[in-house]
Amino acid sequence: MSVFASLIARDLRRAWTSGGLTLPIAFFLLAVILFPFAVGPDRDILTRIATGAVWTAALLAALLPVERLIVPDMESGVIDQLVVRGLTDPTIAAAKMVAHWLGFAPALLIATLAAAALLGMEAAQLRTTLIALAIGTPGLAALGVITAALVAGLRGAGALAGLVMLPFALPLLIFGAGAGEGAGAIKLLAATSLLLVAGAPFVAGSAMRMARG
Repeated sequence: MSVFASLIARDLRRAWTSGGLTLPIAFFLLAVILFPFAVGPDRDILTRIATGAVWTAALLAALLPVERLIVPDMESGVIDQLVVRGLTDPTIAAAKMVAHWLGFAPALLIATLAAAALLGMEAAQLRTTLIALAIGTPGLAALGVITAALVAGLRGAGALAGLVMLPFALPLLIFGAGAGEGAGAIKLLAATSLLLVAGAPFVAGSAMRMARG
């Protein structure tokens, strides 16, 4: 197994053993459950807001584990050791991005089936939402790693993470929630997600290098 794959497997094991898998999914479902209580049981209203509700909950669920993505390894010196072994900062950031996506996205797609029942989604709407989440969640994972690297070493990193990540996640949220309106939104969502995935290793890597001094 390569060092890159080993780093992904290590981060996944740490996420699963520390509740990094169950907590975001539980938070996602809890957030979705709140929408019917907030807007009432009217099926037409719930169906109309369902895609937006799912995307809002998915964004918040992706934000939840951000604080543990970079900071623990930076404080314990693991990242320094990886750099000494020849891994570049962008490579480390890319591995963490893949591990973050694998840690929450597949389970999130499965949990969306339960969310669809709670929100009264129609079959076509559910299919479009699942496609949009499959396209957009890599962008959310990339944005999460960028945010984690930018706030690493700062006091109150958990609170700052939300302030940093949420504004930049708006395009994903807008295009993802609008995916049911036509192919144009899906294409814009894919372009935004691809841009984030392509740029995240370099932006996060630079931030990590600066944080280490």
